[in-house]
Amino acid sequence: MRLGLIVSLAALTVAGCSSVEKLNPVNWFSGEPKVKMAELQPITPTAELRLLWQGSAGSGGPYVLTPAVAGDSVFVAGNDGTLARYDGGRQAWRVNAGERLSGGVGADGRLVVAGTPKGEVLAFDAGGKFLWKARVSSEILSAPLVADNLVLVRSGDSRIFALDAADGKRKWVYQRATPALTLRTNAGVVVAGNLALAGFPGGKLVAIALNNGAAVWEATVALPKGATELERVADISSPPVIAGKEVCAAAFQGRVACFDLASGNHLWSRDISSVSGLDVDARNLYVSDEKGAVHALDRVNGASLWKQDKLFLRQLSRPLAADNYVVVGDIAGVVHLLRREDGAFAARYTTDGSAIAAEPVRQERGFVVQTRNGGVYALSVD
Repeated sequence: MRLGLIVSLAALTVAGCSSVEKLNPVNWFSGEPKVKMAELQPITPTAELRLLWQGSAGSGGPYVLTPAVAGDSVFVAGNDGTLARYDGGRQAWRVNAGERLSGGVGADGRLVVAGTPKGEVLAFDAGGKFLWKARVSSEILSAPLVADNLVLVRSGDSRIFALDAADGKRKWVYQRATPALTLRTNAGVVVAGNLALAGFPGGKLVAIALNNGAAVWEATVALPKGATELERVADISSPPVIAGKEVCAAAFQGRVACFDLASGNHLWSRDISSVSGLDVDARNLYVSDEKGAVHALDRVNGASLWKQDKLFLRQLSRPLAADNYVVVGDIAGVVHLLRREDGAFAARYTTDGSAIAAEPVRQERGFVVQTRNGGVYALSVD
């Protein structure tokens, strides 16, 4: 499993190897998978994934480093401290942050922010000049979010910090109790109006007031079930998605569920376990499940529309709705383009052969993917 499930050796010992093998089908003694991932079969393309430009960010190491798009600019980070900006495919600048980076990039066109394994938040201006440094309670695994004159940072202990975008001073912090065992994920925060929304261990989705950090409402995406700590892991391991007046989220060993954005009232849910997440368009919701299938669900009631199951165990990224298609990356660095109507394969593009763990990020003329080895690819659908 690409997320790195086990938090500590102590937790692993308590849980027992049999449960670990069930969640991640690997022989822990030989390192060989007990079940092999699906091999890609030839397809007849009905569309084309065209390379607009290609860049490099440096290896992500053990972290998932998500790029940021602001207008025509793409900001990328590498674990070695590399921070770079591309404008229309041309590298505008590249600096070294002076620290290893661990959580991808947040940017709004004026401010560029990245996090470190030490829990440091580093801010730069749009020209790559260092501005300020702040610290949160633990390592930063997700990309910070710049919104409403704030920098929202999620730390590895599931606390959410709001820092002043001007100087990094703390405005508020939101925290809640977490279970003994949780997924190690790169799930960040999203903003809708005056709310920040985030999923938490134990299957809870929370709306937080941007002005003071108070919880506005809390909803249950999934309830922990089972006899062992591993079986009871039911974490929201990807960012929620805003869809008009709705917000939707997915939980590992749980459900996909949608709620009213204003009140948190439950609208519908489906039993699908996901570690990668979901996306929506005007009609459908798309989710990558833990076994490598992509599902299309009706946004109104969650009814199944189609399922693409030919990517078994290929450790898929979060899907991205792109016009009449759905984009998803896999562990071998292949970008798959699926037809929105029926989930059939429409096109493929092979990157550098390393995993696309970071979610594809939408931009004006297409989308951007970043691989584990640091390859940055801007692609469009023709």
